[in-house]
Amino acid sequence: MGYRILYHHRTQALDGQRVHINAIQRALRDQGHDVVEIAPLPAVEAAGGTPVRTWRRQVLEHVASAAPRGAYELLELSYNLVGYRSLAAAIRAVRPHFIYERYALNTVAGAWASARFQIPLLLEVNSPLADEKHALGQLLFYRNARRLERHVLRRATRVLAVTEVLAGMLRKAASLPDGRVIVVQNGADPEEMSGPVDTVSVRAERGWAPADFVLGSVGFFREWHGIDSLLRALAAIHTSRRKRVLLVGDGPARSSLERLAGQLGLATDVVFTGSVSHETIPRYLAAMDAVVIPRAVEYASPLKLFEYMAAGKAILAPRQPNLLEVITENVDALCFEPENLTELGSALGRIICDESLCHRLGLEAQRTIARNDLTWSGNARRIVEVFEGVSRTG
Repeated sequence: MGYRILYHHRTQALDGQRVHINAIQRALRDQGHDVVEIAPLPAVEAAGGTPVRTWRRQVLEHVASAAPRGAYELLELSYNLVGYRSLAAAIRAVRPHFIYERYALNTVAGAWASARFQIPLLLEVNSPLADEKHALGQLLFYRNARRLERHVLRRATRVLAVTEVLAGMLRKAASLPDGRVIVVQNGADPEEMSGPVDTVSVRAERGWAPADFVLGSVGFFREWHGIDSLLRALAAIHTSRRKRVLLVGDGPARSSLERLAGQLGLATDVVFTGSVSHETIPRYLAAMDAVVIPRAVEYASPLKLFEYMAAGKAILAPRQPNLLEVITENVDALCFEPENLTELGSALGRIICDESLCHRLGLEAQRTIARNDLTWSGNARRIVEVFEGVSRTG
């Protein structure tokens, strides 16, 4: 049976959030459901692209950069009036079976609409945003944001957390019973990530030999991503194979990482691609022998982990609970203790010197994706199953 679904979000970023939003909507539609998107800016722009300079985006950027501290939070709160009106109008026109909302800080419009029209609300939560932004010093009205977050979590019919670690945090923060919080990890599109691509030109255009060992990482690089640790660990390894590092993306840490690469004698071996569209990511992944996640937030479900696995890449990742919900150490990934350069270096040495290990880890990673259906289509099915479970229990 096809369902009518309102997909509500407030996200304008063209990063992994946009990948997730578009992929879930597409998967639901492909499975025969009617999805109506409710958002300040519909998610029509591709992830990794250049944002269209709309007046709304320019106003928000100006407020975020120039307005007094707290002004952006007030804008977030005022959005609820607009968001609720849009949801109410769509509910009257479409008569949806349920609302699916990607949680955003200070956003209660979905909870209002759910309560007013008695429609189930499935709330996707990717992080404890109030505490996260408070820790970064980005909130003026922290207590209010925290109170609203608890309110939305309690009003949601079901909360869909992206990891068991996060689910536990949300249950504790809002005193939720176990059955109210369901874990739905991130996913990937195996066909997109592992399909036929031109692997030669990525290396050739940089003058890299086929025998060179290419380590890679994809993302918007900030200081806390730990790429500096990767470079330091790599510089300490001496092998007969030439080592290259392909960093796909850009970010505020780029200049400092380029300086560090020069100081470590890796200047000619470390390459930043700059910002690229998400659709070109498989081409770069195909050129990598192995991928590294030097550091990960302890409650997150890194989108790139699933894309690396779907692409059949040998993965090196921190040994922490949220990642071990997905990968199995020494089966489909090599792990190291977080912040331990010695262990990271040891894992790097193993993967560089053992081609058969590299191949086996990548193959097992793809099998894990297939076996556990860690795909966008799998996630769409799980979302519908959650709603159907709610419908059966009333």
